[in-house]
Amino acid sequence: MTDRDDLDMLAAEFVLGTLEADERDTVVQRRRREPELEQLIQYWEQRLAPLGNEIGDIKPSPDLFARIEQRLDELEAAQHWPGETGGDLTQLRALKTRVRRWQWSTGIATAASLLLCVLLLTRPDPKPAPESFVAVFQHDDQQPAFMLRVDLQNRSLTVSPVTAEAKPGKSYQLWIKADPLGPTPRSVGVLNANMELESASLREYEPALLKQATFGISVEPEGGSPTGQPTGPAIHGYLYPAIPSDSKQSL
Repeated sequence: MTDRDDLDMLAAEFVLGTLEADERDTVVQRRRREPELEQLIQYWEQRLAPLGNEIGDIKPSPDLFARIEQRLDELEAAQHWPGETGGDLTQLRALKTRVRRWQWSTGIATAASLLLCVLLLTRPDPKPAPESFVAVFQHDDQQPAFMLRVDLQNRSLTVSPVTAEAKPGKSYQLWIKADPLGPTPRSVGVLNANMELESASLREYEPALLKQATFGISVEPEGGSPTGQPTGPAIHGYLYPAIPSDSKQSL
């Protein structure tokens, strides 16, 4: 079992309410500082909420509780046994009270346990779509010049130079091209002196468009292209999910 499986099981038990009090308090603290645990707890809350209405009460055999109560009555009636004390009678009465509580609490606990077993055995393994992608910009088989990280959820980017170096009197410019944007590339922005770009430069584009887009970086006159289109040598990046998945998607 992987660490994620263990975390997933912990989230399920937390939502079902099967954890001990101290374990539950620990999870309450952890979910505030562990986004992955919080996400799994919300996932289980959404999954279990509708199922709880479809499962009827599961009660122990009525005969079992009848036999337990009968035995307790017999013990309580034997008040004249040698060595019997008032404290013993009090304990017997407390046991009878607990039996009545067990009649409803045991049913709830059993239903929760059965529900957990069924869901863990039958639910599909959640595989959330990756939100982070990485593009590598390079000429042929040479070492990468730049790396681009795109967070689709926040529509933010990070450009990092790898082997690329600043060129006197020149600027690097990032471009995006996608069918909905027309036949020509559109400028995302000009990299600054540190070869960085404002992280919110993709904010105007929807995630669906970013998934199908092609990105490129060109060498332009200082300050950027004077024509609004790439004028110098350009390299293109191929975007791959940063989170491992069964299939890769290139942009």
